[in-house]
Amino acid sequence: MLKWLWLSAVTVVLDQASKLAITYSMQLYQSIPLLPFFNLTYVHNTGAAFSFLSGAGGWQRWFFAGLAMAMSVALSLWLSRLQKHETLLAVSLSLILGGAVGNLIDRLLYGHVIDFLDVYYGSWHFPVFNIADSAITLGAFLMLIEAFVGAPPRPK
Repeated sequence: MLKWLWLSAVTVVLDQASKLAITYSMQLYQSIPLLPFFNLTYVHNTGAAFSFLSGAGGWQRWFFAGLAMAMSVALSLWLSRLQKHETLLAVSLSLILGGAVGNLIDRLLYGHVIDFLDVYYGSWHFPVFNIADSAITLGAFLMLIEAFVGAPPRPK
């Protein structure tokens, strides 16, 4: 099922291209309203999801980079061992892998992850995120669907 690595590659390319576009067209902390519930807001995240450990002093960069590398290897191995009928699981693993690699590139190159998608309601803002985070979330959601609904029975 390594044939699904193209999806990981597309995820990484879209993620990195969008981050470069934001970096070169916006100032840090600049926010551009696009819809009544959505802004482009350029921020740096030195922590993990929801800025967890963002103020930890720098060691978290290497911790999260190492964790992303280990998870990328594990996801690749898992993906390589899937059967042909496990398509939904292959798609979900490929999206998670692409997202992990996209954010890993940021950590290694810049020491932080570039985030820019800002969803909000009134004065409440969801933590700013990026394409890689979206791919990881979608992949996890698809994995849950696959786990609870399951694949259709295979013909004998």
